[in-house]
Amino acid sequence: MTHTGLSPLAWLADVERDRRAAGLRRALRTRPPVGTELDLASNDYLGLSQHPAVLDGGIAALRTWGAGAGGSRLVTGNTELHEEFETALAAFVGSESALVFSSGYTANIGAVVALTGPGALLVSDAMTHASLVDACRLSRSRVVVTPHRDVAAVEAALAERTEERAVVVTESVFSTDGALAPLRKLREVCRRHGALLIVDEAHGLGVRGSGGQGLVQELGLAGDPDIVVTTTLSKALGSQGGAVLGPAAVRAHLIDTARTFIFDTGLTPAAVGAALAALQVLIAEPQRAHAVLTHATELAHICGSPEQPDSAVVSVILGDPEVAVGAAAACLDRGIRVGCFRPPTVPAGTSRLRLTARASLSDDEMASARRVLSEVLAAARA
Repeated sequence: MTHTGLSPLAWLADVERDRRAAGLRRALRTRPPVGTELDLASNDYLGLSQHPAVLDGGIAALRTWGAGAGGSRLVTGNTELHEEFETALAAFVGSESALVFSSGYTANIGAVVALTGPGALLVSDAMTHASLVDACRLSRSRVVVTPHRDVAAVEAALAERTEERAVVVTESVFSTDGALAPLRKLREVCRRHGALLIVDEAHGLGVRGSGGQGLVQELGLAGDPDIVVTTTLSKALGSQGGAVLGPAAVRAHLIDTARTFIFDTGLTPAAVGAALAALQVLIAEPQRAHAVLTHATELAHICGSPEQPDSAVVSVILGDPEVAVGAAAACLDRGIRVGCFRPPTVPAGTSRLRLTARASLSDDEMASARRVLSEVLAAARA
């Protein structure tokens, strides 16, 4: 067969047409520096991305260390500020050590790939974040995907393994539905079968636990030698970057082997300075974590859910992707920005609005949310 004259990207037109027909076409939406809409879509759970102390922390780091890290952390990109933040974050969550990466995505890939590999079994919850899914694919381990929050399935996979090593990965707070992972039960299963548990606290840090120390800390598992925690600095801490927390031996191993650490430019100092300042604000104002859950409960009731959310995430399932997209657009037309999750982010038939609570929401903003969401959801469900 000859392909002369055929563009190697011609297939993209067919893919785009099919995605548009299925209501799955995505588009970037540019926002101004000061938004006029009420934001119920971002992951700025504690409202710290615009906090004066956090901005000052980023600016001070920028002026001291420059705009970029200048290289990987193994070359020139490791600063005193990076290590100061790692020490502070590890102490806050009750971990022996921490290692900062350029994003939560690279932290997850770095940790999972470096701690698994050929000859290992990797067990992953079906609803884990895309970064963990990609980490499983890159690990070269045998991967078993278990049903959402199904501890019995995890135990069955571990019991049947022939591999010498095994790792279980989960989010502490699942990003799409806001549900909590059964961490205590998973830890018990892992301990019975000699498996390592990796927990992504991206949506737990700053929201769950005493003063926002995370779900691992809340359940009394902080510092457990059989648990490695990953997190992001871009949600509750309002900055950018990621981190892996755990035993000092894990930190040392990642420095030697994690490709997303070794070959990636170090996290920009301004982001580190902002994250450190945000952490200091959270320590000084632990009530912010409680405020997030209080506002999440109110948002859930507004959306017709009688249940109290376990996290900042309020998931409103509408089913059809076009209905969900239309509802999100209707909210935006009325001055409220909400998230909209469709396949492949969520399973087919579960397209949804994803609302996120924020500690800094005012009474007037909650009243606006009540008025708009009640109208839009009534129309979407009609």
